[in-house]
Amino acid sequence: MNAISLDATDCRILAVLQNEGRISNLDLAERISLSPSACLRRLRLLEEQGVVERYRASLNREILGFEMEAFVQVSMRNDQESWHERFVTALRDWPEVVGAYVVTGETHYLLRVLAHNLKHYSDFVLNKLYKAPGVMDIRSNIVLTTLKVEVGVPVDLIAQREPKSAPA
Repeated sequence: MNAISLDATDCRILAVLQNEGRISNLDLAERISLSPSACLRRLRLLEEQGVVERYRASLNREILGFEMEAFVQVSMRNDQESWHERFVTALRDWPEVVGAYVVTGETHYLLRVLAHNLKHYSDFVLNKLYKAPGVMDIRSNIVLTTLKVEVGVPVDLIAQREPKSAPA
C-alpha cells in the first residue's frame, strides 16, 4: 500500500486526534488554527482515505484486573501451511491474545497476551496455546515494567519519509 501525502495541517490534526480522540471539531479547529468547516472537511477526507480508521477509548488494564502481560514466541512443528492456518484460526478466538504478529527469526509468531494473574496465564498456556494445532515450542517473556507504549503513529516522522519516485 502506498503512503498518501499529508501536509503540515493534516499532521497537526492527526497529532491532536491521537491523544484526544473525543475533542470536538470546534476545539480541534481552534487548536490547529483552522475554521471549523475547513477542519471538518480535512478530517472527513482523512477518514475517507483510511488514515483515521476509528475512534476508541484507551482502557487501563490493571484497574480492570489484568495484572499480567506477556510476550509469547510461538514456533510451529513445520512450515506446512495447514498448521499455520489452523493456528491463526484458533488464536483469533482467544480473548487473552491482544496482539499477534508473524515475525522473522527463530520463531514464527509473537503474541501479546493479557491475563488476570499467573494462574490465568498458566491455564491459557496449558489449555489453549499448547493444545493449538502445530505448536512445537513456546517461550514466554513476562513484562515486569512497562517503559513506553505508544498506540499511535509517530506523526512527527511523516515529513521525514523518503519521497517516492514517479512510475516510469
